[in-house]
Formats: sequence, structure tokens, C-alpha cells
Amino acid sequence: MNLFTPGRLAAALTLFMLSANGVSAAGPAAADATASRFNPQQTFAPYAYPQPANAFRSASGMPGPLFWQNHADYSIKATLDPASRKLSGSEIITYTNHSPDALDVLWLQVEQNRYRKDARGAFSDSFPTEFTDGETIESVQVEDSAGKLQNATWVISDTRMQVRLPTTLKARDGQLRLHIRWSYTVPGEFGGRTDVNHSKNGDIFEMAQWYPRLCVYDDLRGWDTAPYLNSEFYLEYGDFDYSVTVPWDMIVTGSGELLNPADVLTATEQQRLEQARHSDTTVMIRTAEEVTQPSSRPKQNGTLTWHFRIQNSRDVAFGASKAYVWDAARINLPAGKTALAMSLYPVESAGDKAWSRATEYLKASTEYFSAQWFPYPWPVAVNEAGTAGGMEYPAITFDDKTASGSDLHALIAHEIGHSWFPMIVGSNERRDAWMDEGFNTFIDIYEADHFHNGEYAPKRDGEYAPGKGTPADQMAKVLTDTNAPPLLIGADMVSEKYRHPITYFKGAFGLQLLREQIIGPERFDPAFRRYIATWAYKHPSPSDFFRFMESETGEDLGWFWNAWYQHNWQLDLAVQKAVYAGGDFHKGLDVTIANLDQLALPATLEVIYDDGSKQDVRVPWETWQQHRTYVVHVAGTRKVKSVTIDPEHVLPDRNRSNDVLMMK
Repeated sequence: MNLFTPGRLAAALTLFMLSANGVSAAGPAAADATASRFNPQQTFAPYAYPQPANAFRSASGMPGPLFWQNHADYSIKATLDPASRKLSGSEIITYTNHSPDALDVLWLQVEQNRYRKDARGAFSDSFPTEFTDGETIESVQVEDSAGKLQNATWVISDTRMQVRLPTTLKARDGQLRLHIRWSYTVPGEFGGRTDVNHSKNGDIFEMAQWYPRLCVYDDLRGWDTAPYLNSEFYLEYGDFDYSVTVPWDMIVTGSGELLNPADVLTATEQQRLEQARHSDTTVMIRTAEEVTQPSSRPKQNGTLTWHFRIQNSRDVAFGASKAYVWDAARINLPAGKTALAMSLYPVESAGDKAWSRATEYLKASTEYFSAQWFPYPWPVAVNEAGTAGGMEYPAITFDDKTASGSDLHALIAHEIGHSWFPMIVGSNERRDAWMDEGFNTFIDIYEADHFHNGEYAPKRDGEYAPGKGTPADQMAKVLTDTNAPPLLIGADMVSEKYRHPITYFKGAFGLQLLREQIIGPERFDPAFRRYIATWAYKHPSPSDFFRFMESETGEDLGWFWNAWYQHNWQLDLAVQKAVYAGGDFHKGLDVTIANLDQLALPATLEVIYDDGSKQDVRVPWETWQQHRTYVVHVAGTRKVKSVTIDPEHVLPDRNRSNDVLMMK
């Protein structure tokens, strides 16, 4: 998610695998590199994983034999009054405690309190610029096994609410039903992730963080009650059944499947929706002309209640407006399954270079991610246009209504890509944002290559634009900033200045290095797919990911986790010397290469001969486990014109001036 701008990131790197035919390596050079910060004992020191392996989380990075996860099902009824901007509702949460611990309290998130003037987040960020009175909790009751309701005591602390249970919830499958009544005023356009914004045919409500939600209770921290300052979410999985009542002239779109189309759609709209379920081209459900026609609604007075359901989800969100144009098309999924792609947007967002292609983009990206990584699990995928900029929730995204062209494609692909990270693989966004934004940006890169054979490729993000060098060159510049935070840091500790360069760009680039340079796609891709399938609808930690990728790919990667994720170490590979073996070019070339900084990576050494031919030598990362410099012998029988380390600039080398050596 990018709260203020579309999430468009690093360019795709061209995949290449270089051979080392005719290559042999000689021993280490006699002298160490000069002016080197590289110390093999530091770079390759044993890595201490952030989270320990135990019976809950195994050393292989998989859930352990005693792994458990709590479960929260929601039944919600809400009413939106657009005139007063008030949303009021009631919910029943069926909470199952699978943990080995008895629980005397429950913690919930009440995140509308983020918009209060005295919110903690108001002192850590300039967002928002206006305020509301926050969340009003009217009642909290606990239903016992006999169905009897008991009043519960609750205490609100900023964006969290502690509910003190009248009876302790027992361990290992204890269950209760929590009844809550609440209301709040929807923030205006200053709401960021949730708001009401104007269009010429009516206001658009983007409703997120709109109901009290259970905090996660896990084996890592117990109750994870990090307040909502500005970073995203960490939520339990469950099934959601929710209804939203609005005035008759409003359309509602939300997470999951609409259960009562006959109640809220005209016969024509129902027929068009059924047509879209079987169409690979976009079908109009409600046209621009029909937006201002009362006949596009099944009745012309009172209210309508829209009823949705989604299973195995961690959240729900919805949009509501009388201004929506609505179109849809079929999504083709693996194993012959299908889903429905839908876009809802105001008439001023329409156009062949804008939102009229939104469903096409949504369909294509969802199909690609499903085929490449893991099948999309829900019956619908929705784009909703407003001012949230770009924000993801299960089965629905809020995207910038002013976006068009490549920006709109990148935005839609990025936000629906969050269906995989963190909606399916439920990492803790509030603490480990790179496992959300970095992973998602990584899969976006290849989607941009694939869409219409690269219509919008290569994928670029914000300041990382053509003319500033390769993505690797730009990444090297990011790493030189001594104030930049590492990836392994709490999300709320990363300032806006570094959110994209580090969380998105560096997070994605690290996976590109693993896939294309360190491991190779033939091992990385199956391992990454299995990681997604293994941790689908669960909560992996950073250490789970690290251990899983090591175990599945057969690589010892502690040195990389330490350098790239724990630190912002830099790379400076150099070609220091090249001489013909024994003084005779017919005997080949001896090339002295050096590592002058703290990061080590595998690299390609390119030798270009006087006739224009070339030979590539792959230098593995293990070269640097004992050595600061190394002599590589390159077999050949011609005179050499030049020697270059990392000729394609795919590595984040901070000093290109020492990468090339011209032969006399």
C-alpha cells in the first residue's frame, strides 16, 4: 500500500544465467585489497535469527508440531447515514482460543481513534490534518455457552480496547461470543485509508478499519497490541458475514460475495452481472449514463441492505456511493476455477486511458499472480476509485480515482498483489512491513513484464526513474545514506522519506538478488511458491521466511540476511589487476578482483577480447569467505581488450569506477 502515491517500484531485471566454460580459479592474491572495509569474519559471522526455532516454529521455517493460531469469525450489521457521515453498527465475534494459555482479557483494535486530536499517532506523524471524535463504544457483552449475555468491562487506550472477561476463556479450543455496539463519524478526505470524498454525482465513502477487530494473540508476543500510528495491520483469520444498510440510491461494493443481488440490483444489472461471470471482456453493469437515472436502482425510496460474505479472511472493507459506474469480467484461475473482477468508479474517472481499463488490469494481474504463485482464493476481486490513493483489503482495493495509463496499471497490480502479501500470507505489517510491501513489489515487477508483453514494463517507482541508472545503481545510492533504517525495524520507525526506498524498493530488490543472482529461478520459484502455500492463512515471522528459503533452496543464507536485512551494508567489487599468465596471452589471463566493502554477492566477470568476442566467468559468493582479494584465471588464446566485474550493473555496487580495467 502507498498511502499517498501509487506503489510503483523498481524496474525488472533481465534474467540471465552465465556459463563459466573454460574457467578455473587460482589461489588468493598475495596482498590484501587496499582501503577495504571488507572483513570476511564479519560478513560471514554466524547469524542470530530474530525469532528462535521451537516446537511452534521449526528450524525448517515451517509451522512446528505444536503450532497454533486463534480464530475470529464476525457477524456485522452496519448502517451508513451519508448526510451526517455517521456509521453505526453491531457485531458478534465468535472467538476461538487455540492457544495453550487461558485468557482473562481480550484486546481489540478501535482504530477510528487514530483520528482523535489526542491520538498517539497525531504526535508521530502529520497525518491527519483534521480530526474526529473517534470511536464510540456503546456496549460490550460476552455470551456464555448457554447463550446468556453478561456485561463486560472495557478500557480504551488510544486505538486499543481491553475487554475484561467475566469468566476466563479456557485454553485449547475455548470459545466465546463477544457482542459490541459502536458508532463513529467517517473522516473526510483527510482520512487517508478510510474517508468520504466528493464526485460530481455524489460522495464516495471508502470504509476501512470500520468495526472493532480482535488483536492477534500468538506464540511470539502473546497479545500483539501495537497501536495504530500509521503503519498497517496484523489480524486474525476467520469468516465474515456482514450487512450494510444505505439509502436506496447508493451502490455498495465490498470484500466477498454479494449474497442478495435480487434485493439490491435491478433485473438488468443482475443479468449483466451473470454475463460478466462468463466474459473475458469487460461488461458494463451500470453505465455512466445510468448513474443519474433512478431506474438504475430497484426502488426509489427508503433504504437497501447489502449482504456480503467472505471466508478465510482477516478483514473486510467496503465502498458506498450513488456515483459509481460499475463494470466486471471473468477471472480465469488454475484448475478451471473462476472469479469475478469488478471496478466501481465515478464518471469523471472513466476513459480508455483511465478507469475504463481498470477491470482489464485487475483481471490480468490476478490471473498472473494466481498462475505464477498461488491461486486467488475469493469469489470476487474489486477495484474501487476514490482518494485513498492505493490501499488494499481482502478482495477489495481502494485506488486513486485520478490515476490513468501505466500509473493506474501499476497501482491496480500492486494493490491486488497484496492479496498474496499479507492477505493470504499473514505477516505482521505493523512490525515487518517489508514482508508486505517488499514481497508485493517483488511480484509486481514480473507482472509488469508479463502484461501485454510488457506494455507498461519495466516497472518503475516514483523517484526511481529512467536516466538515474539501473535499479541496482539506484539501490546502491540508497545504501550510502547513513540515516536510512534497516529492513528489520518496526514499521512505525521508518519515516516517510525512507518508506519507499527501504520498505518497498530494498525489500523487493533483496528478493530479486536472491532469485536472479544468488539462488536462481529454478530453485527460488518453487521454494517461494511452497512458502506461500505453507504459510497461507497463517502468521510467519521473518525468521520463518529466512529458514524456509534456506531449507527449500539448499543455500546457507545467514550472511545475506545479516547484510541486507539486519544492516544496510554496501558492496564495492573491483578489478584491480589483469595480467597474461606467464606473460603469454595464449595461456589465458589472471584477473585480481577485490571486495572493498561489507556486503558480498556473487558476480559476473566479463572478459572482452580484441576481436569483440567475450567470455563470462561466474564468481560465487563463497569466494569471499576467506579472501579480500582473489586471482581468477580465465582460459583463452586471444589478447584481451577489457575486464569488467558486473558488466550489466545488476548488483548494487557503490563505486563503478573500479569495475572496469582496460588492457594495454
